Order: sequence, then structure tokens, then C-alpha cells
Amino acid sequence: MSAAIDGIDHVLLGVRDLQAARRAFQLLGFTVSPRGRHIGWGTANYCVMFPESYVELLGIIDPAQFTNNLDKFLETREGLLGVAFASVNAEAAAKDLKERGVETGETSDLGRILELHEGDVEPAFRLLHLPAKSTPGTPAFVCQHLTPELVWQSPWLDHANGVCGLVSVTGVVENPGEVALAYGAIFGEDRVWADQGLVEVDTGRGRLRFTQPEGLSQLFPGLSGLPRFDPPWLAGLRLEVRDLNSTAGYLDAAGVRYSRDADSLLRVGPDYTCGAVVEFVAL
Repeated sequence: MSAAIDGIDHVLLGVRDLQAARRAFQLLGFTVSPRGRHIGWGTANYCVMFPESYVELLGIIDPAQFTNNLDKFLETREGLLGVAFASVNAEAAAKDLKERGVETGETSDLGRILELHEGDVEPAFRLLHLPAKSTPGTPAFVCQHLTPELVWQSPWLDHANGVCGLVSVTGVVENPGEVALAYGAIFGEDRVWADQGLVEVDTGRGRLRFTQPEGLSQLFPGLSGLPRFDPPWLAGLRLEVRDLNSTAGYLDAAGVRYSRDADSLLRVGPDYTCGAVVEFVAL
């Protein structure tokens, strides 16, 4: 496994209406952190925080400013648009990956203004950009938190639906073999499994799962009207809950439709989640 990458830091979900996305995830029982505005960019976010990772709801608030191609993504759809890997040192991650033969881009700094009730604060990040050929199946970058204490605050970690962590991200690709080779170079070949068109990658903190288009309905049974896009694209999230029956009870009370796989998993379709299938599982 890469010595400088410590699993999945967060996943990004592009939305057309940021306030509507916040309300949608609150309906599902998530605590949503205050809004953050990216400094020098035309984008803003709300985050759903877990103890070691989070989901970033990302939208445009000023289309005249730089949007990092979010505007182009949203022309086609809402939904999952990328993965950020965690590192305590972006420069060390770049060095480690290059030694493994993985091509990397440049590092850059990013800040955002987090709009707290008691006044704005400015979380800061250092990013390592990764070219598409290094992470087939999903746009990805490495994220170093320079001010983690501003991002992970305890009131935001408690969710009424009982979710306590990110388990995996599922993507759709044409060539699973290409994916297996690429992520084997990043995380180690012993961290990658391939079987019958499905590739799984253990990142050390959360898994990546990739399937071919025809395998998507097998991974997400019980849902009608699953979206279909040209690969590669990200289709869904799997989240850990403390008690599956309690989660089901919350969704029932909120009027959220879901399918259930025996006693092990609940699955909510993309109509409720701004384009992503969200699965709840008790591990």
C-alpha cells in the first residue's frame, strides 16, 4: 500500500441546486455542516462528515468564476464526480507515487470560507492532482488537510439515520483490467481483487468498486430506473450504520422509499440523493 496515501478522504457529489441538495440529505437523516465557499472559485459546498471521511455536496454559486469544470459535469447530470484520497503530506505522496511509476500532476493550495454561526473560519488544504490515466474509473486527487480541526467538528458527526462511516464507492468502467493494473500500482497488487468483471480496491480506508455497464443492475438489485451513462462514471456509495433496523425506521418515518436485501442492506435510489445510489449496511 502507498506509504503516503491513507485511504479515501472524501467523495464529491456535484449538484445543480446546493440548497435543495442540503435539504435532500437532511431528509435522509444526515447532519449537514455549514456552507463553505471556495476562495477564488465560483463553487461552494455542504459536507456530510464521518469520523474519518465525508461526502462533499458541491455546487456553483457564481458561474462567472472558475468552477473546475463542474459546470460541464452538470450539463449532463448530477451525481458523484470524483474521489479525494487522504494524505498527511501531499508532496510525500507525489514522491511515493512517482517511485511506484504512477504519473502525478502538480500540487496546489486551496482554501474555503466556512460560514459558522459564530463567524467565518478558513479551512486550508494542499492538493495533489492526478491525471486521468493514473486513476481510470474516476477523477481523483490527493487531499492534505492543513486545518483538520476546522473540518471535523463533533456536532457534525452525529447523524439521525445512524450512519458512522464510508464503506465504498462504486463506479462503471469499460475495462476492469485496466483499472486493476492502475490501482495496483497505487495501493499494491495485494490490495486489488478482480472477479467476473468486478474489481475491488482496498484503499486502507474505504474501498473502490468498479463494474462493467452490464454488471450494474447486479450490484444494485431492486432499483428501477437506474441511470445509464457512457463509462467511466461513479454510480453509488455504501455507508456503514450502527443498526440497520433503526436506519430503516428513520427512512420509513421520513417517507423515503428504499429496497432491502434480506437483513444486510438498505438501498436508496438516485431520485432522493441528487443522482447517486446510496446503500446503508451494518458491518
